[in-house]
Amino acid sequence: MKNKTEKSIHVFLLLIIGLWVFCFVTLKLWLLPYSVAYTENGEMTVGYLLYAIIGLFFSTPAPFVSVLIISLFKEKIGLKEFFRRIFRTEHKLKTILLTGVFCLLALIFALINGTPNGSPWYMLPLGFLVMIPFVGIAEETGWRGFLQPALEEKFKFPFSVLLTAFIWYIWHFDLWLDKTSNHYGDSLIGFGITIFIWAFALAALYKATKSIIACATYHAFIDAIGAIYDWNLLFDSFPGNVITNIYRVVWLGLSVALWIWADRKEKKNDY
Repeated sequence: MKNKTEKSIHVFLLLIIGLWVFCFVTLKLWLLPYSVAYTENGEMTVGYLLYAIIGLFFSTPAPFVSVLIISLFKEKIGLKEFFRRIFRTEHKLKTILLTGVFCLLALIFALINGTPNGSPWYMLPLGFLVMIPFVGIAEETGWRGFLQPALEEKFKFPFSVLLTAFIWYIWHFDLWLDKTSNHYGDSLIGFGITIFIWAFALAALYKATKSIIACATYHAFIDAIGAIYDWNLLFDSFPGNVITNIYRVVWLGLSVALWIWADRKEKKNDY
């Protein structure tokens, strides 16, 4: 069983690396000028359409695509079962409450500490609806739905989280080279702290709910906050103001507490 899990992790990482290299070559080395031209003067070209299509289907969704390939061709489970696993929620009330609390805390932090970007409030729910499939499910199917639990079969929870966070962080690195990315010019250290905290938060949420869609919802909601607030200034500033650092400590503390609670409950149920 461990050998099988190990091989699946290797396949997943190879697919992630392959898709990352493909996207880096096409989006950052070949098609980036078209994206810059569109951002600066609205110039719509075939090059920009290619940039958008590759980004939409192979860049952010790389974790989803990797797990899909493993599911269909290695595990041979079929599309129906693949999507059932993504949307399966065994303990619905607990999942809704925990996900809702995590999202609410993120919103409260934005209300207290955020810098509005001038967009109307309705952009938050609209952004959330877009982010659910194209960011939440696209990423969390791989990171929390596959990699985190697979690593936990080999390592203890904290180390698995750190390893997942490191891979997640490196996977984002090319965004700092893209002038049209929302992370361009962002703090590498601030983003690293954010990734570390959210890796714990999302892993704890998954451990407590066993729900990929819960993690996808939380991830999408946090990203959707960027529709009405300066996202990078809010979450990725370094060293950050007092409120930001209090938020970071509280968030990490709550995540660790949720993990400990879920872990104890899991062990109790095993006996």
